[in-house]
Amino acid sequence: MKNPAIAAAKVIDLHAHIVIPETIGAAGEYGPVIGQNPDGSPFFQIGKTYRLNGVRYVGSPFMDPDLRIQRMDERGVDFQIVSPNPLTYLHFIPAQDAIRFCRIHNDALARIVGDRSSRLAGLAAVPLQDPQAAAAELRRAVTELGLVGAGFGTDAPLSLDDPAMDVFYAEAERLNVPLSIHPGPAGIDGPPGDPALKRFELDIITGFAAQETLAVATLIYGGVLDRHPGLDICFSHGGGATALLAGRMGKGARKRPWSPPALRAEGAFEARLRRLWFDTHIDHPQVLPLLAAIVGDDHLVYGTNFSGWDAPDVLPGGPAPVDPALADNARRLLRA
Repeated sequence: MKNPAIAAAKVIDLHAHIVIPETIGAAGEYGPVIGQNPDGSPFFQIGKTYRLNGVRYVGSPFMDPDLRIQRMDERGVDFQIVSPNPLTYLHFIPAQDAIRFCRIHNDALARIVGDRSSRLAGLAAVPLQDPQAAAAELRRAVTELGLVGAGFGTDAPLSLDDPAMDVFYAEAERLNVPLSIHPGPAGIDGPPGDPALKRFELDIITGFAAQETLAVATLIYGGVLDRHPGLDICFSHGGGATALLAGRMGKGARKRPWSPPALRAEGAFEARLRRLWFDTHIDHPQVLPLLAAIVGDDHLVYGTNFSGWDAPDVLPGGPAPVDPALADNARRLLRA
């Protein structure tokens, strides 16, 4: 059933994460754990090795949905699609722990957005380390819980183009729902990333962009879009460095020996790139027009990383105007 609030919304935010109280401790030894450091500052911990310090979730829009809506009003956001916290994708933990966590997350998320359906809808968490289980949880989340798709990470034990992932993509096609891809910091519950990423928060400042760009290339080079012609996937942060590297990626498709025959024709890579969707959470004004020129302004949707450190500032004159075409694009992506 289509949501009339989405149909009427002038500003729809598709990049907004949520932290759900019911999920604290839901992954067993992997947490998550919310606590307080000796100096009184908050922390959020996954497993035994990853701790995020200084970010307050309790009593913030991340965990308080009514405060979220109040802040949405202040920022001129009519409707928001909330998605899992990237720190809790948990794609590398044992599958049974991830399955349990995702079920608890999605049940609670459905209650939160169901009680506020005039302002919020939700993307499900999925246990991507087990594609069959991810397909089953997506099906349950959409058909039983009323969620509108799934949000997951760029990195998992299986590559995004692994044939074993096709069962999950096929289920999204069958259900006719979009998927949203967003990075998580390397090494939370899986392999550590480049040690250089641990300095200056480069894992989120530059690492996220690298992960998104790699994911875009992997889906196209790996034939996922060819195997699933009805699949719609949206990338955070404008797809990382996709706008800057699209020409080089296209040249690789045409000229490198590993490229499949379907991508060797002039414009073949670019046509598949224009099938993907990208949010506008980009921090330089000259990059967005470039991205629009490459992927088409009809495949851009508004995104904010709502209440995150890099969310758009609200200036004294009020929120900046948002192109109404972005809401129309979001309705097409959401089948609304």
